[in-house]
Amino acid sequence: MDMIFDQARIAVNRHRARLHHDPKATFLLDIAAEELGERLAVVERTFEHAVELHGATGAAARAAIATGKVRQLTRVESEHAYAEAGEAIIEAALEEVPLEPQSANLVLAPLSLHLTNDTPGVFIQIRRALKPDGLFLAAIPGSGTLQELREILLATEIEMTGGASPRVIPFADVRDVGGLMQRAGFALPVIDAETYTVRYDSIFPLMKDLRAMGMTNPLLARSRKPLTRAFFLRAAEIYAERYADPDGRIRATFSIIYVSGWAPHESQQKPLRPGSAKVRLADALKVEEHKLKQ
Repeated sequence: MDMIFDQARIAVNRHRARLHHDPKATFLLDIAAEELGERLAVVERTFEHAVELHGATGAAARAAIATGKVRQLTRVESEHAYAEAGEAIIEAALEEVPLEPQSANLVLAPLSLHLTNDTPGVFIQIRRALKPDGLFLAAIPGSGTLQELREILLATEIEMTGGASPRVIPFADVRDVGGLMQRAGFALPVIDAETYTVRYDSIFPLMKDLRAMGMTNPLLARSRKPLTRAFFLRAAEIYAERYADPDGRIRATFSIIYVSGWAPHESQQKPLRPGSAKVRLADALKVEEHKLKQ
């Protein structure tokens, strides 16, 4: 397994973001929570025991409860300080799913699975924690996220130093996530993506939001040399040159992959075996063509 992320740094980033909570910087979690809530609302069943994994603000948990589909919900976080007044949570590291096998009917994972080194293992842990016919819903930042910032930081570093180090984390695409769902053994997976464009006055409020999200560089291969103010001033100039709208504000792209899948159960619809179709596709097309001519 390739180690990409510094889990100790991620814990520090998330802890600092929690201490200096900025409600304006939680917009991505709010968007993801609303979307997950809407997807849960159309599922025609009630979930006895739901779990939210590392949702930070608890927005996804609240959205799930608001649907009326969840009877009991437990939150899992990296530290107890995430708990609201009177709330009990389970403490666990980001890559751990501290649930007994087949103990949950619903697992929600809002914007945390992109920071795991053993992502296939985490998906497998989630599937094992679900009861048969239990539901997994996730929101995962996907490819295209912060593509402008990635390009700008790379161009600035090459211009000013002649070299470059990774500054923005890699994000999975829809196909990668589909492969993870299949590998973990989820049934009836549905995967799609939404892209959101956020505008800022300059690179500086964008970087401030990323710090408030706990998303400063957690890569193991990151340079430990601090970046200078001159670097960011030049980066701001290049960003404005390449990605500014007519009013001078810059664009930042965030792509979120939404995932749903079920723990296998005998009652679920099964795909037909290859060769078991009663009518050949070619014959069906001929019938349709004949109807059109009539």
